[in-house]
Amino acid sequence: MAALYEGYTLCGLVPTQDLSNSCIRGIEQERDSDHVLVTDSTRSVTLYKVSDQKPLGSWTVKQGQTLTCSAVFNSQTKEYVAVSDNKMIRIWKEEDILLDKAFKATVSSDIWRVQSVNGGEPVVLFQRGAVRLLDSLLSAPQQPIEEVLAQEEAIRWSTNIVAETQQFVIFTTEQKGDNFLYLQGLNPNTLQRYRLEGEEPGLIPLSFSASYRDKHICLLYLYPNGHVYQSVVPVRGLGTEEGTHALPLPRSLQMALPVGEGLLEAATALVLDEAHVAVVGVPHPSAGAGKDFLCIWNTNFQTLQAGKEMAGKIYGQLWCYSNKLFIPHGKTLSVIPFVCPKSSLASALGKLRQAKTEGELKEFHILLMMTTHVDLMLLSTQRSNRKTQSTPCLTTDQVLEFIKTAPVEDVQKEVEGLLSRSDMQDSQPSVGQLVSILVSRSLSDPAFYTPSTLAQLVQTQCLCHSVCPDFVLLALERKDYFLCQLCLQFFPDIPEAVTCACLKAFISGGDNCPVGLHKAVLLCLIVLTSFSSIQLFLQYLQFLYLKYSQDAFPQTHGLRSPSLAQIMDWVCLVLDAHFTVLVMTPEAKGLLLNLHNYVKSQVRLVSELGKIESSLQALHQMKVKKDVGQYSIEVIELF
Repeated sequence: MAALYEGYTLCGLVPTQDLSNSCIRGIEQERDSDHVLVTDSTRSVTLYKVSDQKPLGSWTVKQGQTLTCSAVFNSQTKEYVAVSDNKMIRIWKEEDILLDKAFKATVSSDIWRVQSVNGGEPVVLFQRGAVRLLDSLLSAPQQPIEEVLAQEEAIRWSTNIVAETQQFVIFTTEQKGDNFLYLQGLNPNTLQRYRLEGEEPGLIPLSFSASYRDKHICLLYLYPNGHVYQSVVPVRGLGTEEGTHALPLPRSLQMALPVGEGLLEAATALVLDEAHVAVVGVPHPSAGAGKDFLCIWNTNFQTLQAGKEMAGKIYGQLWCYSNKLFIPHGKTLSVIPFVCPKSSLASALGKLRQAKTEGELKEFHILLMMTTHVDLMLLSTQRSNRKTQSTPCLTTDQVLEFIKTAPVEDVQKEVEGLLSRSDMQDSQPSVGQLVSILVSRSLSDPAFYTPSTLAQLVQTQCLCHSVCPDFVLLALERKDYFLCQLCLQFFPDIPEAVTCACLKAFISGGDNCPVGLHKAVLLCLIVLTSFSSIQLFLQYLQFLYLKYSQDAFPQTHGLRSPSLAQIMDWVCLVLDAHFTVLVMTPEAKGLLLNLHNYVKSQVRLVSELGKIESSLQALHQMKVKKDVGQYSIEVIELF
């Protein structure tokens, strides 16, 4: 089942006069999955390291000039390529500071976009549909550029894909309400034009997304009425018929998304894999009006699998690189990690059931009680006579009803029996429903709590925080720290606020290390998760680092232990976040002095090691004498 994890801010958005525009022109992946280029809608290109949310470089054109397409990274030459004022191509390296002093070339026709794929040569797509490889264009920048598009036909969207060994430039156009798809193959050069089937009069696609699978190029497009279509073009045979004559392009309806009242205005559907689509700007089916969500839908089963509310205005823009979604909203550009494991029908339906409103669930349970009334009466009779008769296996729905009112011991027995059955192997939806009901009853009835059953359900690894957001809070309320430990270990999407609540609970007791063994295990789990008595936490981090670095506190095999790098990251994080408070707190003076002295000693050690670095390198370069006999002593003088 797909999941959206806790997101983080990559950068703020520069305000523009056009409030409907996010000011982001484009986002492109750079050298690897942890680096992206962000081009704003005016003058700047910025390189970010995603994991650190830090800008590594920024380049700006002069006042009065405008970047008219997103910058890309040329992986062949390790250079950046952008276009300003539609005709000027700019190329620079990371160490260049001023764009005005970097390479520039002016071409003879307006450029729509420069596109690049990892390992391939960048491609220039002109506004009138012509395509050139970058090197070929730069060899003669003023070469004449042909017009491929008809009059009043304009490009609306473009991308490029490597299919088998050939690169394709894909773009869509609009002409008087009609929409077309162009596939431009490179080496050998081929061009094919398709006409998209029309929707309701006046409706044109809001977004396009393309992918390549099973030797076919798949185009996904979203209309304002919420209809999501897919058209498939086989790659084999594309070169046999070349020209601009438009062939009809069949389509199939993938989903009909909820649109509420009226039509969608700024929305995007982005292909994640063969079964999942990320959607932004479309109403959540279970949320109230006025709320904007980022959602993942399963196209095979047409079910909502994950949703996250996004604060501020949604601009209908979305990018995806390396299992991370980049979405501008309000005044920020956020990064949302996600996973999309292969889905079964059962897991898809399970997520659909979780998205139902409370009223729908009540109606469902009333219907269930009516249809299983006789079975439940029979169950009651069998329980009164269980000393002489064995209880038959209950269905999942019967167990769900039974645990709402049955005693703790009986509930534990039935749930454990249900989980042990072979037909529960794909138990994700059932586990989610069991946990929701158990947690709901535990919160409303202080006398009811099934810790062993809840722990067993967590260890099925079929759960996540978003399935039952009250799960961890219930464990904290009951001070069931073992259950909290399991949740931190197995739930991939625990929000930072819940993690902080766990941290406060874990350090609230009074032990000695400065904490006891049990508390140390729990705190290690917090260190292993994403990001307070802060002073006590710093003492423990210092204790961990000293013990692990001196090997006097060996990491126990089989237990999850933080690495030295993780410990130092947390020390730096806590110090950066609370430095002013710590400096002004007299009780923290000794701790800060200890940390300062330790860092000072480490700097001294590194300095001494640096002095002998050249000598050590010289040892590696020395030639070893071949004839040294069975035993020899050699004196080496280091200067």
